[in-house]
Amino acid sequence: MLISQHPFAFCRNEFFAGCLYAKAAWHIFCLIPVLAARGSPAQRRQFYAHAHSGAIAPWECQRFYGSTRETIMPEQATLKRARKDKAEGQAPSTQAGEFIREEIHHVREGKHGARSAKQAIAIGLSKARRAGVKLPPPERGTAPKATRQRAKRDYRKGQAHTAPRPSARRSRATLGALRQEGHSAASHSALSRQAHGAARRRSRAQRSASARRAARTRAR
Repeated sequence: MLISQHPFAFCRNEFFAGCLYAKAAWHIFCLIPVLAARGSPAQRRQFYAHAHSGAIAPWECQRFYGSTRETIMPEQATLKRARKDKAEGQAPSTQAGEFIREEIHHVREGKHGARSAKQAIAIGLSKARRAGVKLPPPERGTAPKATRQRAKRDYRKGQAHTAPRPSARRSRATLGALRQEGHSAASHSALSRQAHGAARRRSRAQRSASARRAARTRAR
């Protein structure tokens, strides 16, 4: 018997046609939030792959990318952890580590990218100083002049009682530039290279003093 003469051939074809229509509708349903979202082409492709595979819901596009405020400004959970570290007597560098951790997670989640691991760490340190962490700026000879000036400006704004509201246009421009960067800066190998390189630039006595200080302030 031919397939066309089979009594259930019509129903089977209708079923396959319905599956094709449903698949096409799902593609369109996943594509519309991607077109409406802001981000680089690489981020759009990454979100579409996650939405199409069912890893995240298509309507969670804004949460996946993150708004400008929650990406530029530190999250409340990060501020809470930093305050807890301060109450426990942790060093300012440990408190700033919470902001660096947040920044690394943002890069890994795809909210934005970073040119290198050093840039991701610098963004976290800038957030920490602006949030009020008493992390002193780098001394002369340890960092470029522009970096030291930026760190001093962030430190002054963080220690001021009434900090001015950040410019929304500048924040959007900064976030747009970061979204054009890649996400390999937050990989384990990149962070390992950065840590080993920073350790090699310090003397044995400096590394020993840092370890002793960390042991004194470590949470028991």
